[in-house]
Amino acid sequence: MKIKAAVVKEKSSPFVIEEVELDDPRGNEVLVRMAGCGLCHTDLSAQHGYLPVKFPGVFGHEGSGVVEKVGSLVTKVQPGDHVAMSYISCGGCEPCTKGHPTHCDGFFPFNFFGTRPDGSTYMKQGDQTIYGSFFGQSSFATYAIASERNVVKVPKDVPVEMLGPLGCALQTGVGAVFYSLDVKPGSSIAIFGGTGSVGVSAIMGALVCGATKIIVLSRSDEKMKATKQFGATHFVNSGKCDPVAEIQKITGGGADYSLECTAIPSIFRQAVDCLRMGGKCGLIGAPPMGTEVSFDMQSILNGRTITGIVEGDAVSDILLPVLIDLYKHGRMPFDKMITYYPFEKINEAVADVEKGNTLKAVLRF
Repeated sequence: MKIKAAVVKEKSSPFVIEEVELDDPRGNEVLVRMAGCGLCHTDLSAQHGYLPVKFPGVFGHEGSGVVEKVGSLVTKVQPGDHVAMSYISCGGCEPCTKGHPTHCDGFFPFNFFGTRPDGSTYMKQGDQTIYGSFFGQSSFATYAIASERNVVKVPKDVPVEMLGPLGCALQTGVGAVFYSLDVKPGSSIAIFGGTGSVGVSAIMGALVCGATKIIVLSRSDEKMKATKQFGATHFVNSGKCDPVAEIQKITGGGADYSLECTAIPSIFRQAVDCLRMGGKCGLIGAPPMGTEVSFDMQSILNGRTITGIVEGDAVSDILLPVLIDLYKHGRMPFDKMITYYPFEKINEAVADVEKGNTLKAVLRF
């Protein structure tokens, strides 16, 4: 079938909406008519070639919409169902079978290499292959092919076009707090880069967990103040003070938990140094491949721990319905993060995201 897709022709070139030919879904696949798709910094990293992607390619990995067609082996959803899409995993490796699909042995090839797991493709323009399968969806398009594994059926009483960010930004930030860090009631957490969509998601997750000191760090006082509505309790402008000393002052010795969402090595060091003994730091920020950071080894010996976090260590089929229920009860107001853009204005949305003018851009079809 012929669809419209935002194609990136080569590294760092703009998104160009063009007609492409999309194959029918295979037995275990689902064809989704897109309603909305969040724009994530990971999409921009792919656009600029910071990830092992192929060009010309179609990206987008926070898609949501309506099931149009299902393959003969699909039992999870049926045509007409509303779905949100997330990352894809193999389901058969040791991490997947132990309930940790974000640690899938095939995570990189499944999500970034531009093909199905078997190396096949499903989009083209004439004789030219268009690489897709980005996070198992490539949802910067009017229709997307996903696997049964990475679609999540969602209720129809919530606008489907706003649910795409649940599959990455919300899942990553909230899952980091719920699962990776296991934040306890009455605890303190410092969120470096807490004014972005993942950081704000972590703020909301920390509030749900009962954290009583939720510290946001940024160089923008205006953006930090905007996070108060999501549950932030303290604000540290890291450009005006020693953030580690300030966090220790607020918490009386150091934070119980910290999250690093900026992908800047010097800030990652601060996120570890600000912890109390026995504290835990989660790394979410994704830098270019090969980026290195150094730590004081003695500070790790005293019980501080560091954990890398992908997609919030979450099983999407479990967490996304929880997030929707929390939203319905007024405890996860992620709709306040969203600014909508017509699909045709994708490059305008990209510019606003890169300038920090919007918290979570969602393309609406």
